[in-house]
Amino acid sequence: MNKRVEGLKKYLKDKELDSAIVYKPENRRYLCGFTGTSGYVIITEDRELFVTDFRYVQQASDQCKGFDIIEHNNERTLYDILNELGLKKLGFEDEYVTVSQYNEFMEKLNNIELNPLKDTLNKLRIVKDEDEIKQIKKAAEIADKAFEYICSILRPGITEWEVSLELEGFMKKKGASGTSFESIVASGKRSSLPHGVASKKKIEDGDFVTLDFGCIYNGYCSDMTRTVVIGKATDKQKEIYNTVLEAQEEALKHIKPGIKGCDVDKLARDIIEKKGYGKYFGHGLGHGVGLEVHEGPRLSPLGKDTLKANMVVTDEPGIYLPNFGGVRIEDLIVVTEDGCETLSKSPKHLIEL
Repeated sequence: MNKRVEGLKKYLKDKELDSAIVYKPENRRYLCGFTGTSGYVIITEDRELFVTDFRYVQQASDQCKGFDIIEHNNERTLYDILNELGLKKLGFEDEYVTVSQYNEFMEKLNNIELNPLKDTLNKLRIVKDEDEIKQIKKAAEIADKAFEYICSILRPGITEWEVSLELEGFMKKKGASGTSFESIVASGKRSSLPHGVASKKKIEDGDFVTLDFGCIYNGYCSDMTRTVVIGKATDKQKEIYNTVLEAQEEALKHIKPGIKGCDVDKLARDIIEKKGYGKYFGHGLGHGVGLEVHEGPRLSPLGKDTLKANMVVTDEPGIYLPNFGGVRIEDLIVVTEDGCETLSKSPKHLIEL
């Protein structure tokens, strides 16, 4: 039995549940390693099962080591299999299961009590193991190389959309299976849009260009942001950039085990507020990254989680001035036993291209 399954079984025992069913793709992959698109992890007190259809039986047999592989079909449905196991209290992913799916469970399960797992799987996944950190580091390395490449082709006249295509194509060529999210390429006044995904706008001389992107490597995500200037930066651009950089680096100094996410956020936010830009920093400082690009813990005014070693988080303050432009600087970071390690290695000084 792997340690991840052990962690879930411990929770089930503590909550007096005899079983759980898991099929959110990221949670499923976390527990058993399955990378396909259809299947159910069923954990009981003494068994670990993976239930899937004919298309994925062989794949599951190869990937889900230590699990009993069971095929479901029209003659023997998932509900038949659950009923055969003699379960009494079944935990389910209430944050993922739809109302119609829940109703179907209620209709077709025989005397099995459904119990919400709430954020159990999220809490199990929040601290990464050695292999997970290895995959995230590789994803971050690919993103760094992509930034270096994109700086070599950024110029007036190229469109944001073309930059986005170049970023994504480059990362795939370097081994990524895809992007962590739709890449953000926002230039000029559009850089004041925190989530300004690439448009057909042409990049112009004097523009801020915000690049927020990441890739997936062996299922794990990276996430980084850099903002550059095309041509010579104005005094106003320098002031905004240096304020964000100061806030980002101040937070970085304090990311370590024992500090709460809200306290790290405040360190960065206080700097931006003192410079008079507080109302232009409207999002949290950061978030966890792993199998999903946005997961726990939160680094925000509402982030009550205490950081622990081997959590992976972002540090990404920003200032966004309507009708002018904006800056965000983001590093991907792993919390260590006595501080943190920055996985994003790309330069953070103001780059003028």
